Amino acid sequence: TLALGRGEVLGLVGESGCGKSTLARTIVQLLPTTSGAVVLEGKNLTSGSAAEVHEVRRDLQMVFQDPYASLNPRLTVYATLAEPLLVHRVCAPAEVPARVAELMRLVGLAPRFMQKYPHEFSGGQRQRIAIARALALEPKVIIADEPVSALDVSIQAQILNLLAQIVRRMNLSLVFIAHDLSVVKHISDRVAVMYLGKIVELGPAADIIERPRHPYTRALVSAIPTPNPDVERTRQRILLPGDPPSPMNPPAGCAFHPRCPYAKEICQAAIPLLTPDGPTREVACVRLAEI
Repeated sequence: TLALGRGEVLGLVGESGCGKSTLARTIVQLLPTTSGAVVLEGKNLTSGSAAEVHEVRRDLQMVFQDPYASLNPRLTVYATLAEPLLVHRVCAPAEVPARVAELMRLVGLAPRFMQKYPHEFSGGQRQRIAIARALALEPKVIIADEPVSALDVSIQAQILNLLAQIVRRMNLSLVFIAHDLSVVKHISDRVAVMYLGKIVELGPAADIIERPRHPYTRALVSAIPTPNPDVERTRQRILLPGDPPSPMNPPAGCAFHPRCPYAKEICQAAIPLLTPDGPTREVACVRLAEI
């Protein structure tokens, strides 16, 4: 269960295969829900008709991980950015060229490139085009599914700063999915830590990185490299044994207990619920008070 406030950036972290992308695609209704609900400003998207979901598409957009795969190679940048404007009738056809040029400037690209194709751009430029497409309909929420993981480190910083600026300027709500906790801390207001399809810890970004409470979060934070070589050489990492269990056949009780250094018999019997741990934190661990 997650809640996202207006203008808030929520970071979502976890190992590969834990369900981050599935959650993202379910939120934007690219995947059907088997249970639960996605509610946007009181509108239940999971029980709405196709017409109602289509109407909400303007408010809910997504930036995918690989811009080369998410952009149509047969469409120019102009056609890519003009399509949502025409489909949703955001502006008159005569106003579309000016609107496309404005979107390109917004993401730091020169409008003179609008007649080029995706293969003529670098990876960072393609991701800027994908962000411009997500912004075309002036959405209220953007889901960014690892938007910088396929880019060089220097380009990652540019895209992250661009997203942060756009979120502040347009008062957008952003769900930012990533593996890198240091990246998530840089851009997020709150962080949700996911393990095998469940949120195990939720709270302010800086608080979770500096004072992790759940054993899994502690292991993730310990993997963040330190830029000081002397500290890095003496730093103790928490190495988790084994691999994550299959999501199709999760273990009984707490899904993390086969790898948890604090696991006891109660962890195999009780399914931990996300419960308050102070005014701003929530943690799912039956032994939280002891450890």
